[in-house]
Amino acid sequence: MLLGKYTFNSTFLSETILPQYKGSTLRGALGHALKRVVCNIPEMTCEQCLLAPQCAYVALFEPDLSGKSLPDLNLMSAMASPFVIEPPLTTKTQFSAGDSLAFNLILFGETNDLLPYLIYAFENMGQMGLGKKVGGHRGQFQLNEIINRGKVIYSPEKQCIQAPDPLECLDIHPISDPRSISSIKIILETPLRFKMKGKVCKTLHFEHLMRVVLRRVSFLMACYGEKPLTLDFDHLIQQSKAVQMHDNQCRWFDWQRYSARQDCRMNLGGISGSVVYSGDLDIFLPFLLFCEKVHIGKQTSFGLGQFRLEYLTDLAFSG
Repeated sequence: MLLGKYTFNSTFLSETILPQYKGSTLRGALGHALKRVVCNIPEMTCEQCLLAPQCAYVALFEPDLSGKSLPDLNLMSAMASPFVIEPPLTTKTQFSAGDSLAFNLILFGETNDLLPYLIYAFENMGQMGLGKKVGGHRGQFQLNEIINRGKVIYSPEKQCIQAPDPLECLDIHPISDPRSISSIKIILETPLRFKMKGKVCKTLHFEHLMRVVLRRVSFLMACYGEKPLTLDFDHLIQQSKAVQMHDNQCRWFDWQRYSARQDCRMNLGGISGSVVYSGDLDIFLPFLLFCEKVHIGKQTSFGLGQFRLEYLTDLAFSG
């Protein structure tokens, strides 16, 4: 599966107030801006529009309406979102003119071809403003540059996109290190939200983690990879039950977001913190390394479920 990671570096032009967690705000504003700049028939819903299969907004924000057939996977009732926004992790809420705003936009598969539309939408978003109104106006900002793999591929001065380096191709590969990895630490950079048997989980046993990881890998590969994975997931889950959990520093983090579509505030709490696992882990590492780049769980499109994996050595566990 092709993956493009683009860093948008911007500067605020006026005072701006943003929530502590900024992913939902960025996703909502970008979606509205993209629809404004590409929609030819704004009075019509996407469901009614004959142009939906060719629409950049539909491909990114309403992929179920894009005309693509849904992959034949158990429990998959909707297309996986083709992008992830990684917001700045700062909890700062008040910004002044001159302060910076940077976030990552990760695109999967052929949606990387839609980057020009997203750049145009983001520049439009800067003119319209972001966050709560201050003095009757939302905070404006200007795009300074976009970076892909350490290379500036766009700046407003040049008004053209330089071809990025070949996109990263994600797949499930056996680990190259021949040493056995017996202990890892998972650090949740943003809250992880997922359900088991219809209920939101507040603990992260390794079996739960791998169920979420395998679901994410299989859905993304089916939707945006060259072909679906053919693996014995039941066997992997059975093996995951033998991995032990240690030093559980996870906690529940409550937060809310406002949904303009549903006109209500939504509770979107998730697990945050860190946890250590030990056991026979080699078989699971390729899946964890894959998902370290694409997030896991619910609401990944605005940045939830971001985690970092650390290898641990010479640790002694008791009990």
